Amino acid sequence: MKTKPKSVVLLFLTAIIWGFAFVAQKVGAQYVGAFTFNGIRFALGSLSLFPVIMLFEKEKQTKESFIKTLKAGVICGVVLFIASTLQQMGVEITNSAGKSGFITGLYTVFVPIAAFLFMKKKTNILTWIGAVLAVGGLYLLCMTGEESVGIGDLVLLLGTVFWTVHILAIDKYMIDGISPLRFSQMQFAVCAVLSIICALIFEDISFIAIKSALLPILYGGFMSVGIAYTCQVLGQKEADPTFAAIVLSTESVFGAIGGVLLAGESMTISAYIGCALIFAGIVLSQLKLKKKSQ
Repeated sequence: MKTKPKSVVLLFLTAIIWGFAFVAQKVGAQYVGAFTFNGIRFALGSLSLFPVIMLFEKEKQTKESFIKTLKAGVICGVVLFIASTLQQMGVEITNSAGKSGFITGLYTVFVPIAAFLFMKKKTNILTWIGAVLAVGGLYLLCMTGEESVGIGDLVLLLGTVFWTVHILAIDKYMIDGISPLRFSQMQFAVCAVLSIICALIFEDISFIAIKSALLPILYGGFMSVGIAYTCQVLGQKEADPTFAAIVLSTESVFGAIGGVLLAGESMTISAYIGCALIFAGIVLSQLKLKKKSQ
């Protein structure tokens, strides 16, 4: 499929919004806990999809479709809750938007490998080479002068494992008869409810703190979830899937750029080399070898 220029713009816009969202998460973590931040963020994201659904899906949903969407949304919403919670906690601990973006971006390498190991899907040699590069890059990115991996790095890495599970779960449960937009709204709502429940149990909710974190929360809800997801859906409609995956993987690069420009972050030379290796591994893992003509 030939990718249209409009799709390229929409996909890059999605990657930019997602990348800068790591800065919003970092700032938000200074005021509110992970459960509170994600609870409000995903609630806003779910609500923001209402006008999108009304615009693009005017047909009434059947009972059968609703049941399928409900099942898929609940299952994937639970996984999304775990993944997003670990990510937000990791961002809070590492206090680095750039590092968080690159570690999270490893899911694009993990997915084809996990699909090969657990779902018996074929994986080409480029994916394995990409995985080796990514692991080497992760080592350079996470190892400090004392040669130790931080707790925040491990939390982010565990979150990346659940992002991988989330993508594989979507692949399994997104069957015919399920609307992508309605499914997304459902899983965002499930994630929001679980996050708010945990916030009420484990965190001290302060409206003053929420007010202080309002801008990052609004960005995370409306921009990162609502607008970016819509751009992704519209962009992927007329784009080659491999090209789309590569463009979307640049969110890690924009996360690092956002960290430097907006959060005053800096990294060592070895960390920058690690980021470059991770990004190279991500891109390489999305490429496919062309078959020789007979």
